[in-house]
Amino acid sequence: MATQYIMQRDSGGWRLQVWLAFGLAVTACGAGVIQLPGQELDRAFLALGLFFSLFACFTVAKMIRDNRDGAVDTASWTMTVWTGFAAAILLTAWGLWRMNIPVWEKNYMVVSWLFLISSSFTLAKTVRDAHEAEIMARSNFVSDELKSE
Repeated sequence: MATQYIMQRDSGGWRLQVWLAFGLAVTACGAGVIQLPGQELDRAFLALGLFFSLFACFTVAKMIRDNRDGAVDTASWTMTVWTGFAAAILLTAWGLWRMNIPVWEKNYMVVSWLFLISSSFTLAKTVRDAHEAEIMARSNFVSDELKSE
């Protein structure tokens, strides 16, 4: 017997909140990188770390969701995804820790980076939920149409 899920759509307010939080997190990280004192190489490293973290979050979220009902990805792919996520988090944290900037600026970047990670997972879930609800609604519509024939 297949696993059954309840189709529940997020409210418009929730979707707006999720997108605004994600936009604010990206803006806060971008503003922090642009205004960060120090060498351009440090700013470039931090920008790369933030992007790496962002994309790693989306990849982990997708891989977990794809495999929730059973393994569909190979063990090698799963290990690659988790390794990439760990590398993104650890290397970005290391880069922030070693930067020669005032503590309050490090704290700003850490908080905005963690906000980016959190909002990325929330956005990935919200978008995937909407996609799956749409698929379920279409399949239910088709199923109802076939029953009425």
